[in-house]
Amino acid sequence: IPPRSLPHFMEEGSETRLKEGGVDTRDQPEPDMEEVVVPTLGPEAPLQKKRRKVLEFEGLYLNSLPSAHMYERSFMHRDVLSHVVVSSTDFIITGSVDGHVKFWKKTMSSEGGIEFVKHFRAHLGPIIGMSVSQDGQLLCTTSSDKSFKVFDVINFDMINMVKLAFPPGPCEWIYQRGSAQATLAVADAESPMVHIFDGKGGSVAIRTVKTPHTKPLQLMKFNERYFTVLSTDESGMIEYWSSKEPHGHPDCLKFRLKTDTDLYEMIKHKTHVTSLNISNDGRQFVIMATDRHVRVFWFLSGRLRRKYDESLSVCNDLQKDNEVYKLEAIDFGRRMAVERDLQGTGKLRVANAVFDESGNFVIYPTMFGIKVVNLVSNSLARLLGKVEHNERFLALALFQGRPKTAAHLIASSVNVNQPVTSDPTLICTAHKKHRFYLFTRREPLDSDDPALARDVFNERPPKDEQAAATQVSVPSDRVARFAVLHTSLGDIHIKFFPDECPKTVENFTMHSRNGYYSDTLFHRVIRGFMIQGGDPLGDGTGGQSIWGEEFEDEFHRSLKHDRAGTVSMANAGPNTNGSQFFITTVACPWLDNKHTVFGRVVKGMDVVQLVERARKDKLDKPLEDIKILNVTLKNSID
Repeated sequence: IPPRSLPHFMEEGSETRLKEGGVDTRDQPEPDMEEVVVPTLGPEAPLQKKRRKVLEFEGLYLNSLPSAHMYERSFMHRDVLSHVVVSSTDFIITGSVDGHVKFWKKTMSSEGGIEFVKHFRAHLGPIIGMSVSQDGQLLCTTSSDKSFKVFDVINFDMINMVKLAFPPGPCEWIYQRGSAQATLAVADAESPMVHIFDGKGGSVAIRTVKTPHTKPLQLMKFNERYFTVLSTDESGMIEYWSSKEPHGHPDCLKFRLKTDTDLYEMIKHKTHVTSLNISNDGRQFVIMATDRHVRVFWFLSGRLRRKYDESLSVCNDLQKDNEVYKLEAIDFGRRMAVERDLQGTGKLRVANAVFDESGNFVIYPTMFGIKVVNLVSNSLARLLGKVEHNERFLALALFQGRPKTAAHLIASSVNVNQPVTSDPTLICTAHKKHRFYLFTRREPLDSDDPALARDVFNERPPKDEQAAATQVSVPSDRVARFAVLHTSLGDIHIKFFPDECPKTVENFTMHSRNGYYSDTLFHRVIRGFMIQGGDPLGDGTGGQSIWGEEFEDEFHRSLKHDRAGTVSMANAGPNTNGSQFFITTVACPWLDNKHTVFGRVVKGMDVVQLVERARKDKLDKPLEDIKILNVTLKNSID
């Protein structure tokens, strides 16, 4: 059944206050967060409501972040993607569960934004860890095949491969820019030990470090500013240790005991960390956990700054009460099913949160799309990808070009002659997808040229994409170009699009040829929307495809619900097409990429309007039967 509406999007740069039930609004007493106490004279005044904090130059910061509601391009791997990182040398590196690694170069072009560089079959097993060095020169991957590989990013070449005596866990480069030795930390997946290697050469560990953990490490991140490694284990414990020998407790921290911090937060809530990232300035870190909370901490004090609840119960509340997040009921139900699958299979641990270059915004994926949250004002700045109904985005990496200060942003905004030097791009993987997706400041091109299609087929597509990739060849005797619906109120002439959606046209053609639609009703009629038919039961609950099962959607960029007379498939969600179809009586853009457009009315819109104006009952069914008597197929229009 075609949905009736789609929530309005936020204006670019606008803010929506996050639901209080989903946000811990506590600000910890860092120097820049102190409240100013104003002395009073006379009787004490009633407590005034705390003023909302405002981020200075917020618009300039947002101009350096992606803003498009839809992804601009996507590229393929041979298997499901598991990792994506961005180097400071403008390279994007992607890894998939089959052990393959691809290098891409970020460009400033307005078409695509990246160029493929090189493909490695790096490992025989799944990639476990992937880390790029702070200077953007080196990349390391670890795998279940008990090895790690080191790549020269600039020259996109493999320069070191080491077979390990232990199963590796995460890896992390722990040297500062300009250091003589490129030290690499590789965790042992079966103990709390970390082995330190010279990443550029040598297969023997320089030393082995006994970390403060009591269980195997799951994540590691290096804070270059404070020479400190932040790590987590499967129990939920977060530990700091120095990147320099003897790798003890860092002197830079503002606490000696963890009881003075919020680092026991995960253990207290019986959860553990699934992703970890540190801001560019080293002052904050953000984690995602199995309890579906996103937590932002101050690095030196270990105090909790923000906490965002993305649990399924909160999502249910947002669906009911918040128009920014509200989805069609069918779409919401489908997304909730995906979330439960992610929860049950443990694949949610692929998702991560990232900071922007200023540290003022945190970006993370949710079932509603990708949230861009202003940490200063504690508000939602943008929601990307909400309209992408078939992708549940997980792993993120952000490219913003060279880091810029507020002064640089102001200078570039007032100097109109200054050339554009960055193209902010958010690179995302998605659940069970062989693709990675690029969100930029540009919406995808609307073009009939296959070369400009946003989904690039740079690899042989999986089975579920082969139909769209190859434009499935259907015998000409199984697809018609035109059809005439002979109804009880007159004839409706339809032109089909078999080249763009061959399976859908084949389904309609064969049903018509077999008399499946003969003597069926227009069972649902809504004035100012559409008329619907194709159900042999006549009540909207029946009908199946010529194959006896539901078949996939066939969306095409040139076919939209942009006018009256659009012929489209009714469905109960993605890839659930059967026999029912509808004809619009107005433009219905909210149905794009939800229902397959496979035809247009070229003659007989007056008949469509007669059907639309019929008297009907409370279920939108005409009081007097309006029938499709039979269908005549043609290969040319009269």
